[in-house]
Amino acid sequence: MGGSPTWRSKGGGVNPALPLDPWGIFCHWLTQAILRKGKPMKFTLSWLKDHLETEASLDEIAETLTDLGLEVEDISNPAERLADFTLGYVTHAEQHPDADRLRVCKVATDEGELQIICGAPNARQGITVVVAKPGVYVPGIDTTIGVGKIRGVESFGMMASEKELELSEEHDGIIELASGEVGDKFVDWLARNDPAKIDPVIEIAITPNRPDALGVQGIARDLAARGLGRLRTPEHTPVEGVFSCPISVSIDDDTRDGCPLFAGRVIRGVKNGPSPEWLQDLLRAIGLRPISTLVDITNYFTFDHNRPLHVFDAGLVKGGLRVHRAQGGERLMALDDKEYQFTPGMMVISDDAGPESIGGIMGGAATGVTADTVDVFLESAFWDHIEIALTGRALKINSDARYRFERGVDPEFTLTGLEQATRMVLDLCGGEASDVVIAGAVPDHARAYKLDAARVRSLVGMDIPESEQRQTLTRLGFRLEGNMAHVPSWRPDVQGEADLVEEVARIASLTKLVGRPLKRLTPGVPKPVMTPGQRRMQIARRTCAALGYNECVTYSFIDQPSAALFGGGDAATMLENPISSEMSHLRPALLPGLLQAAARNQARGFMDMALFEVGPAFHGGEPGEQHDLITGLLVGRTGAKDVHGATRAVDLFDAKADIEAVLAAIGAPSKVQILRGAQGWWHPGRHGRVCLGPKKMLGVFGELHPRVLAMMEVKGPVMGFTIWPGEVPLPRKSGANRGALETSDLQAVERDFAFVVDADVLALKLVNAAAGADKGLIKDVRVFDEFIGGSLGEGKKSLAITVRLQPRDKTLKEAEIEAVAARIVDKVNKATGGVLRS
Repeated sequence: MGGSPTWRSKGGGVNPALPLDPWGIFCHWLTQAILRKGKPMKFTLSWLKDHLETEASLDEIAETLTDLGLEVEDISNPAERLADFTLGYVTHAEQHPDADRLRVCKVATDEGELQIICGAPNARQGITVVVAKPGVYVPGIDTTIGVGKIRGVESFGMMASEKELELSEEHDGIIELASGEVGDKFVDWLARNDPAKIDPVIEIAITPNRPDALGVQGIARDLAARGLGRLRTPEHTPVEGVFSCPISVSIDDDTRDGCPLFAGRVIRGVKNGPSPEWLQDLLRAIGLRPISTLVDITNYFTFDHNRPLHVFDAGLVKGGLRVHRAQGGERLMALDDKEYQFTPGMMVISDDAGPESIGGIMGGAATGVTADTVDVFLESAFWDHIEIALTGRALKINSDARYRFERGVDPEFTLTGLEQATRMVLDLCGGEASDVVIAGAVPDHARAYKLDAARVRSLVGMDIPESEQRQTLTRLGFRLEGNMAHVPSWRPDVQGEADLVEEVARIASLTKLVGRPLKRLTPGVPKPVMTPGQRRMQIARRTCAALGYNECVTYSFIDQPSAALFGGGDAATMLENPISSEMSHLRPALLPGLLQAAARNQARGFMDMALFEVGPAFHGGEPGEQHDLITGLLVGRTGAKDVHGATRAVDLFDAKADIEAVLAAIGAPSKVQILRGAQGWWHPGRHGRVCLGPKKMLGVFGELHPRVLAMMEVKGPVMGFTIWPGEVPLPRKSGANRGALETSDLQAVERDFAFVVDADVLALKLVNAAAGADKGLIKDVRVFDEFIGGSLGEGKKSLAITVRLQPRDKTLKEAEIEAVAARIVDKVNKATGGVLRS
């Protein structure tokens, strides 16, 4: 219903079960500011002043409306575009020497007599006209007037018609004024003689929680509450019926939840001609086309009081009117000349002949009023907003009535609006009214909430006296009994104490809020607010960016096939209400989102890229079943082609170097093991797990499996890495200082070994075995050569390694070096079966 946030209860107010905290109040206010906007609400300044007695200027009114939360989107002021037009007097007019339909006129203006060529049939001597001198912009023809020649005769201006000034569609002749002095501003003449023509039109955006502002009276009430004027509340006496209503009304029992009140009366002997000029001007100003007096009256009440009405031609109604639910299959030709078919459960208004109106949305063409209508049935009802929304969306009808009923109208005004509309019909169309017939009753919307003045001041952050708070609510229509504020019937959005706080703050104006620094919780330099884990994530982002990666922020939701490729996609991570089929599951890893981003970039011609993301992945659907990841992706080549041929395809060693750099930056131990056995989306022979032991994995790097790339529609090669920052041990000592640099002044010793091993032995296994021979002395082990074939025989290979020994307390003697070498040979032999190559 109009886009209200999910934490708001029915009607748009704050759920009273939620605690009243300052953050909640701010979120509540901010939510209203960013809610989806519907149709704009338009009204003229004079229309507003029918309800508001004020001397405020147009700019003051516009600024105040926006400050109140009724954002002004546009102001159309006809006086601005007519400011340069002046009055002139035609002193002489004669036939153009070379054109039968043109006349050469001498026109007296404030700048002297001008010669103007005019083709209007009423251009003649002795009339007062509206003159556009050279340099004046004419809005109706989108032209700036200049000096020119017409059929050889010079013309120094233009005499304007109403259409050329966008005052009406009249263009048969130029404007003739019955009064006015030469040189007067045309806008000043209009202000004295026809002010409706220059009445400014204000357009405001209405959020779904403010249906009361869909009527000009509701807008005036807000302005009066702010103190910008006094709300006019004229008394309206009910119209006494002079005969019994010949049309009965009823509501079926199964429909009373959707239409609790349906009322109306017959007015006979009406004359349904064009509406008065003032009413037509109002409707045209807001973009509505005047149709007839009866229809224009219903449109007027729709925008004036947010009270949609409908008039039936009583002479065409067969029997009584019944509000009921459709059985399904019924059809109706509506007033928009479209035929609609009802589905079971939709609310319709029928007479004895069948459906005559779509309840609360649009009337039927068969019983619509025409110029020949003499007797009418004026209807006013209250409809459930959810039912109206469902029916309107199903039938795809966007009427002004539906727009208002689905957001909420004042239930208490249902019968009052019927009485006021009856009076207006009698005044403009004549006739006499019957008694009012009523089915159902006004639903009970009474509710009250406590006004805690001290709490309001605390939450808003402004010193608003209690008397001012109470006065604000009273001006808005609330009724106060002690500390209990009774909500007016036209405010369905007020649903809790927090809404009272918002109303007080809104009228007081949050622009008056003075910023104050928060008090420090502890004296001195504040402690860091980021946790070690958050610091690590921040450092990882900076490191990846420094390595040349571009950060991505992908959705936490992905499609089921992509999730299944990376170990997810089960029922535990499936959303109950996904936005789309492509966002049906929580992501089990960051790689699928990055691969999708890579595929989109490749589809647009960007083949080489380095992307990374830092964020959560999910291994379940319950709170806490998530883990943070740092993931990078390398696609294509290392750079653009160059004359030196330096560019090459990315490989797993690029990913290895990058994962080592990120791990070092976030504080991972420098001594790690590289093992095999990662998940199935990595290439089985081109990846490595970075581990502190067989069961302690910090990350994984390597090439993505070609099968995964094909299913994700990514062109390879693609390398990547993933780090689990939560698995990286925290330092034993926390502090800003780094540990002392440990160096040795003793000479390091390097020894080379060549081992003959079986061809299927992994080099990593040999390196790990050699490094474990003496963890205190062996600083590093590196493979520098591999040889296969030759004299080694079938199924054998030679792996050559360099072992670096770094003594710490004394220089190594030859015997000690040989002892370490022997242990290395023994360890390698036991782990791999390798022997020294002779």
